[in-house]
Amino acid sequence: MVEFATVMDGLQFPECPRWRDGALWFTDMHGHTVYELHSDGAPRVAAVLRHDVPSGLGWTADGRLLVVAQESQRVYRQEPGGELVEHADLSALAVGSLNDMIVRSDGTAFVGDMGMRIHESGAERRAGAILRVDPDGTASVAAADLQAPNGMALNAAETVLVVGESAGMCLTSFAIGVAGELTGRATLAGLTPADPTVAYAPPDGICLDEEGAVWFADPIGRRVARVVPGGATTASFPLPAGLNAFACVLGGADRRTLFVCAAEGWTGPVVTDGRTGRILSCAVDVPGAGTP
Repeated sequence: MVEFATVMDGLQFPECPRWRDGALWFTDMHGHTVYELHSDGAPRVAAVLRHDVPSGLGWTADGRLLVVAQESQRVYRQEPGGELVEHADLSALAVGSLNDMIVRSDGTAFVGDMGMRIHESGAERRAGAILRVDPDGTASVAAADLQAPNGMALNAAETVLVVGESAGMCLTSFAIGVAGELTGRATLAGLTPADPTVAYAPPDGICLDEEGAVWFADPIGRRVARVVPGGATTASFPLPAGLNAFACVLGGADRRTLFVCAAEGWTGPVVTDGRTGRILSCAVDVPGAGTP
């Protein structure tokens, strides 16, 4: 059985990890904070979004941080002085909470609209979408009729977008055109629960490796798992007792370290008061590729 190390604890709800320039970036969503963490130093507070829940992260072509604001349905951009300014208002397009985001090297962002207000008990679930934000902040619907589009990843050539449909229990791929359009929608993998008595295996955060496999966080199954196109599971790592997995990324000097965002739950005092959130890590054989 794989052994996880604790990289950082005392968090409320870590999510949306990214590996960039030798550092792990992630959001503590209910802590309203974006962190940058180097292996040889203390975590740095990169941004604070006090009025909303920060989720997906990315960067513009010139290196400015982009942060998704879930409930106000906006994307914010961090200016050189550190202030956050509105980059795009997606409220006219989104029907639910915004969640993850992936950004191409030219600054084109793809943002997941979950199709429901995820922090509201009993909220109506509708079909979600992937929203595209061009580098100038112009927004449009890139793909519709997705079942809670959650974690997203780009291949190294930035020609393929993979998204985890949490309510659809599958990984879906799109080809990315020259102008950033999404075409050729296909099911990359249907996901099988770790426990055969459980009917639900929702993918949360995801990342890719050099062999084209997808690592996904399974919060219901309390694991991270690696699947290849077609759906065969080649690895399944259960988390330490009591922890749920919410997102993962391959990083480290050789991108063979799997970082996992984990906590004992996702709502209520467990995350706001309990501070059970932590970043775990373990070694894997195949290095990461693409983004995040």
